[in-house]
Amino acid sequence: MWFDSGRICLDLVATFESRRDGGGAEGIGDGDELRLWLAGAGLVPDRTPLARVGTDWVQAFRLLRADVESLVRAELAGDAPPEAALARVNAAAAGPPPGLCAVQDQEGHLVRELCGGVECAGLLAAVARDAVELLTDPGDRALLRACEGDGCARVYLDTSRGHRRRWCSSERCGNRERVARHRRRVLEARPG
Repeated sequence: MWFDSGRICLDLVATFESRRDGGGAEGIGDGDELRLWLAGAGLVPDRTPLARVGTDWVQAFRLLRADVESLVRAELAGDAPPEAALARVNAAAAGPPPGLCAVQDQEGHLVRELCGGVECAGLLAAVARDAVELLTDPGDRALLRACEGDGCARVYLDTSRGHRRRWCSSERCGNRERVARHRRRVLEARPG
């Protein structure tokens, strides 16, 4: 899973690896993959048991992902936000997010735990609220970028010094671009 976009809502968008050609790969194929994403994104502390993460949870997160992506893409294009997507994200954000508690672990250290159990709606609310905060903050909106990598369609928040980041990941798309540039230079330097 990929967690380098700068925001939880954008990390959710990255769970579907869309390509500019319209294809893509699903990153939340089942409840186990959603569990991994929830823990990796920091929405649930490591020790939190997630007993029932079924297809209804997967579908709910995929729908939220599609709505957040459509709002972010509209923002990047300078278009008006799709009204239906905006209404659904706002409705999800209005719900109460899960509460956090500090509890002692076996060694006596304080660790985070979710209070009152884990519910899908609460986790959706946390992600939707992050999307609302991103899309209503002029400073963060100005840092939204689409990856310039060949065929990559990921979006991210450019928090780099100078705000000149071009790729979703230097190790991923940035490296591919550097390799491609090197190949082009080698081919151009060959005698014809």
